[in-house]
Amino acid sequence: MADYKKQSISLTGAVGLGTGVMISAGIFALLGQVAELAGAGFPLIFIAGSIVTAFSAYSYVKMSQQYPSAGGIGMFLMKAYGKSTITASAALLMAFSMIINQSLVARTFGTYTLQLFNGSQADWLVPILGVGLLLFSFLVNISGNAFIQSFTSIASLIKIIGLTVIASAGIWVADFTFTPPESNEGSLTVSMENYIAATALTILAFKGFTTITNSGSEITKPRKNVGRAILISILISLVVYMLLSWAVFTNLSVSEIISSKDYALAEAAKPAFGDTGLWITVIIAIIATITGIIASVFAVSRMLAMLTEMKLIPHKHFGMPGSVQKHTLVYTVVFALVLTISFDLSRIASMGAILYLVMDMTIHWGVFKHLRKKVNANPFIVMGAFILDGIVLSAFLWVKIKSDLLVVTVAILLIIVTFIGEKLFLKRTSENS
Repeated sequence: MADYKKQSISLTGAVGLGTGVMISAGIFALLGQVAELAGAGFPLIFIAGSIVTAFSAYSYVKMSQQYPSAGGIGMFLMKAYGKSTITASAALLMAFSMIINQSLVARTFGTYTLQLFNGSQADWLVPILGVGLLLFSFLVNISGNAFIQSFTSIASLIKIIGLTVIASAGIWVADFTFTPPESNEGSLTVSMENYIAATALTILAFKGFTTITNSGSEITKPRKNVGRAILISILISLVVYMLLSWAVFTNLSVSEIISSKDYALAEAAKPAFGDTGLWITVIIAIIATITGIIASVFAVSRMLAMLTEMKLIPHKHFGMPGSVQKHTLVYTVVFALVLTISFDLSRIASMGAILYLVMDMTIHWGVFKHLRKKVNANPFIVMGAFILDGIVLSAFLWVKIKSDLLVVTVAILLIIVTFIGEKLFLKRTSENS
């Protein structure tokens, strides 16, 4: 059996897990990419992302109240679609998107850490540092729930306070105005499809709330606290994102943000703090990415363990000792290591957004079609979430097809291979049972 401990994570610990994932890659790695798509309007895109996320979260909260489980999304899909190819494939897509997010956070850690050193650094140092962070997260995760929730909660509080101070100082230097630098004015000709596509990346910044649903019954009073933890995490993250994007918007031009998109926050801190601002921001980025990785690995390994116990995915021990959850922890970190070494930040984020939105739409359709009465869900809100996801995904795919066809091709192939592989696996296990 997986190594679950019911009622072992407090409400504060659950919020720490959620914000630990959200306020990491979400703001440090994606802010520049959002600005690249949306131009000077990028701060407002985070509000759009939070609205779409709020619609999406409704389905997850309703499901969590009715079916609190450490299997989280895997269990939700099982309730909606039964033991089927759709259930197994969509759950794996969610796991893949979370593992992709881990590699995004790992590379962000490497990128920001290198800003502490003067002069240009070799490109291979970024994935090497990312690999080191992933290995550290593995060691932390085998130490147990109590240490994880304490570590992530304290570190999350530190980074939230630190980022709020940096953002407030940046806004203060800009005299609390919403006026961008003059050179931002030339970037207002952005198409509507780009604005919508940028929203896909901000959704990726907020999707850390699913870490909470994947902890399910491990949270104290799950029927009440899962929904509370999700709402609190989204609100905290939105406030931090808006403050930071405002500070960046008023201190850097869009071209400056794009040119330093992998470490834009460090550049934005310089007007208020000088070189000290760079150090402060990088240290907070390191703390943020560490907590993000630990919380995400924690959630994915448990979801994969539950899917294994539900006999929805194949599992090999490879001679490893310990529980299934320990094995899935190893698989999670190994897959993230491969992605960290193989892809850059932009492509990692794009693949993560595509896979997550496909899975998210599958959840909403399942709730609307099969479970809305059982979980007492408002069908208009659920279908609204499905439609919003579809609009954002379509725009994002269209923009990426024109700018980076490879990443779209890889994502689509991964989805197809996942569905075919799961169909064959479930057929074989059905024949053998």
